[in-house]
Amino acid sequence: MKHNMGKTDRIIRAFVGIIVIAIGVYFKSWWGAIGLLPIFTAAVSWCGLYKLFGISTCKAKG
Repeated sequence: MKHNMGKTDRIIRAFVGIIVIAIGVYFKSWWGAIGLLPIFTAAVSWCGLYKLFGISTCKAKG
């Protein structure tokens, strides 16, 4: 897979994922599991929706 997420985007997604999981744990709700998705996309630097819409936040190499 070609990376389509930049560093800032990855940091924001990881932070949002952690917050969503923390809120889910606090309220004892399984909805906190949704926080795993932004953490996963941040870890692999690839977003399916970005691919679908032709968006890339990676800086051009070169």
